[in-house]
Amino acid sequence: MNALMREWQRFTPAERIGRWAAYFIIVLALIWALRGIEIIPEFLADAPEQMLDLLARMWPPHLGHYHPAVHEALVETLHIASLGTLFSFIFAVPLALMAARNICPYAWLNTLAQLALVTSRSVNSLVWALIFVAIFGPGAAAGTFAIAFRSIGFVGKLLAEALEEISPGPQEALRATGAPDSHVILKGVWPQISPAFWGVALFRWDINIRESAVLGLVGAGGIGVVLDDAINFFQWDRVATILLAILGIVILAEILVTKLRARLI
Repeated sequence: MNALMREWQRFTPAERIGRWAAYFIIVLALIWALRGIEIIPEFLADAPEQMLDLLARMWPPHLGHYHPAVHEALVETLHIASLGTLFSFIFAVPLALMAARNICPYAWLNTLAQLALVTSRSVNSLVWALIFVAIFGPGAAAGTFAIAFRSIGFVGKLLAEALEEISPGPQEALRATGAPDSHVILKGVWPQISPAFWGVALFRWDINIRESAVLGLVGAGGIGVVLDDAINFFQWDRVATILLAILGIVILAEILVTKLRARLI
């Protein structure tokens, strides 16, 4: 009787070996990464003391630095984020229509559009900023195009997925009545994806405000330019003022996006 009884185990021997092998690979990867970044133990041990010293230098913030330089840079950051978001939709909407297989029946156009969207997403906004600073020179134009080209992939992918999830019924009914393609898009497709469209637009604008705040570190305009100057000249009370201004505009943008989303969606 005892010989017939078996102890239940959650994993088979092969599964246990696989799990332990996965854990071993993860540990090796972590060790390799730690060796690669070359952490200096002396600097790591001294980090808390240095952080406290930096915070002491930044407090209290000198609010007199806010106007006019920080205020004007903050307004420029909002312009960069807003125009960059607008330009991204101008490019992303056609790409989303081409990437959606139920809208565009040509496989080669689907592949081409998806490749463009992946390319946009794979390049960080700071790298885009460096590219456009080399093309346009330092300033807000480079930041605007960096935000736009970075956002195309994000916006286009989400819109393409929303398009592929729509119900085909309204389109088929409109085509059966002889409606042209433009009417099919406006009357059969747009009402179904408009909530996703406005949700993506507001969400991306919110993200772009955060991203545009650091583009000035590479010369692409906005409040990052003022922040970089303050850090380079060790004006830590001014740095604190700039960081508070960035925090304030991010919180206001979050509140505004939440209210607009509740009204539009």
